[in-house]
Amino acid sequence: MGIHLTKYGRREWASASIVSGSAIIVLAILSASWPGWLLVAAVVACLWAWVIWFFRDPDRTCPQGEDLIVSPADGRVTDVTKLGPDSILGCDGVQIGIFMNIFNVHVNRCPCSGTVEKVEHRSGTFLDVRNPLASQRNEASTVTLRHQAGGKDFPVAFRQIAGLVARRIVTDLRPGQAIGRAERIGMVKFGSRLEVMIPDELVGEVVVAIGQKVLAGQTVLARILPPRSA
Repeated sequence: MGIHLTKYGRREWASASIVSGSAIIVLAILSASWPGWLLVAAVVACLWAWVIWFFRDPDRTCPQGEDLIVSPADGRVTDVTKLGPDSILGCDGVQIGIFMNIFNVHVNRCPCSGTVEKVEHRSGTFLDVRNPLASQRNEASTVTLRHQAGGKDFPVAFRQIAGLVARRIVTDLRPGQAIGRAERIGMVKFGSRLEVMIPDELVGEVVVAIGQKVLAGQTVLARILPPRSA
């Protein structure tokens, strides 16, 4: 089976293929007069292979059950933080932060089903996302969903944050769009951070721990409370 590449990196992996292929052809032409061409060609080929690997987009099997919030990103859980009523949710909640290094799959997926209420892009700095200030200062894209549970709408938000190396955020969503859990929603290129924000009224139990590795669309972050009877 071949590697499936994400459409969100088409420009990068197509450009890398053209440039590296052209470079290897030129080096081959120079091979008769330059003994070191083969080493340089090998370096070019390795760089091309890394770009292709970075933009891989494997299929994922989403766990069954409507009462689940899944990870929007591959990476490692860095923090689980309480939110107050002044948060983007407008109510008390919990935030789960995930760090993606340059070796993780970078395609992001929706943590739960819902309707996109708004997509907000913020220009900013490019601090290392492990810096506590990165969440407030770095360039970011924040998506707010309306998730329905027990006949009631709840706000759920997630934020894509650019980092020291990551300089391009792709958010493939628009207001009013219906989105299913684990569907692809974009990517942040070359290392970054994702945050998921869930209201206390909705989340029943956070089931991941700090330091745990997670997979986008597959690892369960939290379980949703059962609907309350009227």
